Amino acid sequence: MPVAYGPSPPAFVPTSSPPPSVAPVLCVKPFGNLKCYQSQLYSTMAPLDAITVNHRHGLPLITLTLPSRKERCQFVVKPMLSTVGSFLQDLQNEDKGVKTAAIFTADGSEIPASTLMEILLMNDFKLVINKITYDVQCPKKENLSSEHSAQTDDLKSLVHRLFTALHLAEFQKKREHHLLEKIYHLKRQLEPLEQIKARIEARSEAKTSGLLWAGLALLSLQGGAMAWLTWWVYSWDIMEPVTYFVTFAHSMVFFAYFIVTRQDYTYSAIKSRQFLHFFHKKSKQQHFDVVQYNKLKEDLAKATESLKWVHHSLPLRMQVEDLNEKN
Repeated sequence: MPVAYGPSPPAFVPTSSPPPSVAPVLCVKPFGNLKCYQSQLYSTMAPLDAITVNHRHGLPLITLTLPSRKERCQFVVKPMLSTVGSFLQDLQNEDKGVKTAAIFTADGSEIPASTLMEILLMNDFKLVINKITYDVQCPKKENLSSEHSAQTDDLKSLVHRLFTALHLAEFQKKREHHLLEKIYHLKRQLEPLEQIKARIEARSEAKTSGLLWAGLALLSLQGGAMAWLTWWVYSWDIMEPVTYFVTFAHSMVFFAYFIVTRQDYTYSAIKSRQFLHFFHKKSKQQHFDVVQYNKLKEDLAKATESLKWVHHSLPLRMQVEDLNEKN
């Protein structure tokens, strides 16, 4: 029997408007005239720029198009461990062209970075990449009975605890390595600043000490002048009111110092104030950034404290390492 080409009868009647993807095909018909017809095949594939969420091997799989390379990329999500912030960070690490990325709910509320991906994938959301909004539809889960749901939650909690226990040492090692690298880089940045600071401190200390010695010399000169005027030039009856007014003038100077500086007039406070005055003056002359230095010192202190916490959180591992070193 001859084979003729013709329009193939539709296998189903579409109940909605056809998708935009249309491809020409030739249909084979077992009877009729030999004619070439063009039919339309409606594709169910998602557009190339769409973001889809599927499940593979029990784990969610988010597929999207990278902005820079225009390639489809799949991200495997661990719902109970991954967060929104870690997912966005993985996205930016994969494509350096992603400058800004954020996730919003369907009504436009921004989702915090600490939210677990398991909670995010319960409902539809919006992913904004470089100010372009993508609507993401998550597959709905079947409604489970309360008993089955409780058993599932218990199983998830058990798996999470087992994963945490098995990977805690690895996580702590990575954290320790990251903190050691951070401390190393901070010390490298602080090394030239510490040298400049040491020179400025030495000069400021020398000037402060010179100022204190000058004050001692001035008081000694004043005492010698009072003694010379009292015993060689005038008598005590004449110099007694003078010494009284000199003492009163000193009290006025001390009180004025307290009003201006809001500090008690003590020699240690005066020394510290003059040292800081000379230090900041020299810092401006040598272009020493005090704010940057203080920030680096704070970061170094925080990193050192975090490293101590990491070492303290694993006392058993540290004891084992000490035993190994002794052996």
